[in-house]
Amino acid sequence: MLFYLQFFKAIFGNQISDKMARTESTMLPLGTVAPDFYLKDTNSNNTFSFEDLKGSKGTLVMFICNHCPFVHHVISEIVMIANDYRVQGLGVIAISSNDVVKYPQDAPELMTDFAMENKIDFPYLYDETQETAKAYQAACTPDFYLFDNQNRLFYRGQLDDSRPGNGIPLSGNDLRGAIDALIYNRSLKEPQKPSLGCGIKWK
Repeated sequence: MLFYLQFFKAIFGNQISDKMARTESTMLPLGTVAPDFYLKDTNSNNTFSFEDLKGSKGTLVMFICNHCPFVHHVISEIVMIANDYRVQGLGVIAISSNDVVKYPQDAPELMTDFAMENKIDFPYLYDETQETAKAYQAACTPDFYLFDNQNRLFYRGQLDDSRPGNGIPLSGNDLRGAIDALIYNRSLKEPQKPSLGCGIKWK
């Protein structure tokens, strides 16, 4: 892991510290009702609420950003999950809440570019005030929240066990298992493991 931290530091400078690269999810209590929001989508320039974007079977809300190496590591699997499950009634929403003054690579116009480069065709919302991240108690990128069709938190935590440099292939097993359990009324594997990534860059 140290090698990869040094590698990413060489690319991104001092923007990645050991502490930033090891932040875990706060694990919002299960059953929490999804906090609503009203945020601009950098893919469409429209503004949406949670109610506008939720799915008939449930809704996946994830906090990501453009520059985080942990997000880069998983973005291909995130896009595949979105493509696999949106047709089954899952709403998919990505949000970036980073301070773009200190981290200009996360600016809204570059979010549009990041979405295009990575074939993200679901909403990628900009949380300029960071109030949405605070309402969800988001801590890291990526951070995943899966809500049922009553807008209650069903799963929060990691995508899978893969991390940059640990040699475990991406599978999306944890998140896919949770989505399957939600859609098909199956029992959910316990315990739920926290996600791990770069800390959200607070103002």
